[in-house]
Amino acid sequence: MQKQYTIYKNFFYLVLTAFIFSFYSCGNDELPIKSIQKELNNVPHYSVILNDMKEEGNFFKEYLHQYKIVQPNLSWKKEWVKVPEQYYQSTAGLLGMALLAKKGNEIIDTAFPPVFQYVGDNRYGNWQPDNAGNMLWAFNRGTPLFGELDIDIHPPVYKKDYSAYIKSKTKKVPFLGLNKQYGTSGNFTKKIKPDFFARHKAKQSIKAASFTNKVSSRIGRSKTNFRGRSGSGGK
Repeated sequence: MQKQYTIYKNFFYLVLTAFIFSFYSCGNDELPIKSIQKELNNVPHYSVILNDMKEEGNFFKEYLHQYKIVQPNLSWKKEWVKVPEQYYQSTAGLLGMALLAKKGNEIIDTAFPPVFQYVGDNRYGNWQPDNAGNMLWAFNRGTPLFGELDIDIHPPVYKKDYSAYIKSKTKKVPFLGLNKQYGTSGNFTKKIKPDFFARHKAKQSIKAASFTNKVSSRIGRSKTNFRGRSGSGGK
């Protein structure tokens, strides 16, 4: 049942994101990530990673994304940009994922963990057996890509992981890993994005404190009113 729910949820994310991409491409406004795609039109290999996201404001909220651009030999972070609320919500579960990528002539617009773009490419590594005989992808440590993607801290990519990724890409379903270790809810993401989760936790604490204060205030007023009515009744 849980697996079926996850499939439906991922499918919903896909349809919603695709709709928003299409809507903004046809109108005057354009999603920032589409602008980035135009900027990188002549670059043969890149990925646009959702590096961070946040909401600001109380009555009039703004929804913000920060993207990290990774190429095989360099990377950089873009400035914070405003995005539509619908797009923000559709990507809320994709922190740390590549939302857009290009590999040669192929444009990949289904979210995936950034390292998977280079698995299977002999310029960046090769398949090797582990101690149990399972094949895993070993990235070449001598390439700039190794540092740009912080590959040292990523979970190992086995052939079964890569096969699952290829199937997800073919079906145009976001790939969060066989153990759901990637994306906003993934254990790996929680490890590498401590600032995001600390900020989110602090915001939730503020909301909880505000709610508690409001409830306490209402209870206090109710008690005062009750005592006032009781006093009036006794005269």
